[in-house]
Amino acid sequence: MIYKLKYHPNVKKSDLPKIDAKNRNRIRRSIEERLSKHPEIYGKPLQRTLKGYWKLRVGDYRIVFKVAGNDILIFGIIHRKEVYKLIKKRFS
Repeated sequence: MIYKLKYHPNVKKSDLPKIDAKNRNRIRRSIEERLSKHPEIYGKPLQRTLKGYWKLRVGDYRIVFKVAGNDILIFGIIHRKEVYKLIKKRFS
């Protein structure tokens, strides 16, 4: 099954411009080849306050997403040092 990808507005506006071109291409390939086809195999479920959400690790970056039917909602593509501080603000 191929999932339809939907991005939070902040992903394109503030997350992607901070990432260098090499890592951006690596992340794009991971989303297209792994996340859009088998999120449950490559992703890891988050716990505690982020229960119900998943993460995909690509180098030093984390892609935080949620599977909703045939859609994958991507909430953030953020460096591992900042991801959990910033991601909670996007859920409300």
